[in-house]
Amino acid sequence: MKNLALLLMAILLPLTGISQIKHESFSSQKLGETRQIKIQLPRNYEENKEKRYPVMVVLDGDYLFEPIAGLVDYYSYWEDAPEMIVVGINQDGIRMEDTYYSEQNFLPEGKGAKFFEFIGMELLAQLDQKYRTAGFRIIVGHDFTSNFINYYLLKQNPIFQGYVNLSPDLAPEMADRITSALNTAESRKWFYLATGTSDVPALKESILSFDNKLKTIENDLVAYKFDNFEGGTHYSLVGKALPAAIENMFEIYRPISTKDYNEKLLQTSVSPTEFLAEKYNSIEELYGIKRKISLNDFMAVYRAIEKTRNWDEYKDLYKMAKEHYPGTMLGTFFEARYEEETGNPRRAMRIYQNAYGQEKIAFLDTDFMLEKADAIKKDFGY
Repeated sequence: MKNLALLLMAILLPLTGISQIKHESFSSQKLGETRQIKIQLPRNYEENKEKRYPVMVVLDGDYLFEPIAGLVDYYSYWEDAPEMIVVGINQDGIRMEDTYYSEQNFLPEGKGAKFFEFIGMELLAQLDQKYRTAGFRIIVGHDFTSNFINYYLLKQNPIFQGYVNLSPDLAPEMADRITSALNTAESRKWFYLATGTSDVPALKESILSFDNKLKTIENDLVAYKFDNFEGGTHYSLVGKALPAAIENMFEIYRPISTKDYNEKLLQTSVSPTEFLAEKYNSIEELYGIKRKISLNDFMAVYRAIEKTRNWDEYKDLYKMAKEHYPGTMLGTFFEARYEEETGNPRRAMRIYQNAYGQEKIAFLDTDFMLEKADAIKKDFGY
């Protein structure tokens, strides 16, 4: 387990050094004490003055913060997940007090109730006030803290949309309570659950039974993912579960996959351009992020149009390209291809020529565009 943790840290810590990590002392009225908080801001946070970011709250921040912060930075670097503000709450030596619940109703009590309010009423409020946060929030916990994070899910209007449960040590009745809450959820929720074949036996048995309950959920608003990692111990499974959880929660955020390209974009019954627009509208709706369409996704739609010869798709695509990449040759190229394939070669030739002086992008440069114009001129004798 220690070797795996060291390997993970060796890979990810250099990445966290590029992002902005702050160590802050938070004076809590609810707890009546000062808590130590770690905050990782995204790369170029200060430069992107208008951009807002989802928030990931990490309990057991004394050992979970660094690997999670590194993974978030890594996935966002490759645009497989959005940039996020990662907040770790240190709980070394006091996690049992923080997660305390009543032996009568099995809900937070005493210090546990105060810690619950500290996160929901103080910490998140200060983060929203101090940083440019988006409305999408995730919370992460391990064994006792994993059980604790789900108390937020039981509220009428949960303040977190994503829940990452790493080998939870569930309180009595919690499995039924969570299942009921997810079944009746009226807004989108992401719920991730993980154990390992070498997890603590009692926990593993409870988690497998919990998974069976969650599999019965019939609510289209809930995205549920379960992993039982072969050979994963109570601690080593964390290193496997964190990437799986991020990938699951941000599946639609990732660039268009080979699977989507083959199974959706190449089907003549599907409009590739509409698929692209809906993908990014969904990202904004689900995560509260208005994202620029990636060049990779534009190229995927371009290849699909060329493959299916559905030339009318270029009409909306070139407008989108000009909006997202103004001043570049991308929209100009798509517009010229539309005119070229729909019976207007002279107009296409002029559009290709108009690319002179525009910014090159992808495989498009001045020589390429002028060669396309010259080819039309030669073919039609203009």
